[in-house]
Amino acid sequence: MTPLITVGIPVLNGMPWLSECVESLQSQTFTDFRVLAIDDGSTDDSLAYLRSIRDSRFRVLTQANRGLTATLNRMLEEVETQWLMRQDADDVALPERLARITDFANRFPDAGILYSDAAHYQNGHVLGRLRTTEGDPNSVRELVESGYLPAICHSAIVLNAIKARELGGYRFNLNVEEYDMYWRMALAHDVRYIPEALVGYRMHRGSVSENHDRAREAAVLYIQYLLLSELQGRQPLPYDAVMPVLEALVDDNWLEYHALMREAMTSIGEQNYRGALRSLSEAFRASPRRFVQRVFYRLGQHQAVRLGQPPPRFAALARHLWPQDVKDLVGAR
Repeated sequence: MTPLITVGIPVLNGMPWLSECVESLQSQTFTDFRVLAIDDGSTDDSLAYLRSIRDSRFRVLTQANRGLTATLNRMLEEVETQWLMRQDADDVALPERLARITDFANRFPDAGILYSDAAHYQNGHVLGRLRTTEGDPNSVRELVESGYLPAICHSAIVLNAIKARELGGYRFNLNVEEYDMYWRMALAHDVRYIPEALVGYRMHRGSVSENHDRAREAAVLYIQYLLLSELQGRQPLPYDAVMPVLEALVDDNWLEYHALMREAMTSIGEQNYRGALRSLSEAFRASPRRFVQRVFYRLGQHQAVRLGQPPPRFAALARHLWPQDVKDLVGAR
């Protein structure tokens, strides 16, 4: 009998973390699943390690470097089970992850996405949850219909592979491909939350490039722009055409605060606790309001979490973001 779930691991220079990722899957309390690992042109020992695994559940594919979006779409093409569970090569599955996901997949077979909380994971320790959009599918759909993006850790999701293929898979190679998938899936199918931390998300120096923070944030705004275009029946412009406009909407204070908090977590992973305390202090000075919200979130007292800028800010720039609509309106007069 074919298992219900395949774990998809995109790998690009995943060492030294890849072995712990694999071991976390081999230590699951539920064992009836498959693993599909695609090496995307690694130049370290990742492929040799993957090929050394003696576990019949594992299937290893290799390709010349094509990027994450192309690798994820290949996974959707190759997967033979209904569900494709995402896991990055530097993250770990907590022991009950497959058991809990299988339970939800059996209870909600028509969902488009299942997702859980993710925990910060450093040195074998769980250090609190990432801020995540919570609620039932209607709540997630209402958030998207209001023009915002759900905040969901990509390593914490499980895709209904059939429905994801029907939507056209992942789009764009902007390092934010998941948010585009989320809003499209939420408008078409249920996006269902599992209220537990089931994956450990690791932060380290190689995981996110600080030099790309502003570009990544602008890319998130482009995904929100596509959502607003869909909701309003407008024709969006290509990425390059609107990027100068969207960059003006980037919140520099948020970028500073986020970089400092990430530095604090990375320092904890390096056991540099003095450096972590210094970064936390600087994060508080950069944005006391956000820092306090983060503290209350960890204590379980938090507001709805969402991504993006208020839609009226986009409306104020409509003549730049949707110029054809403005021309059509003028012409109609």
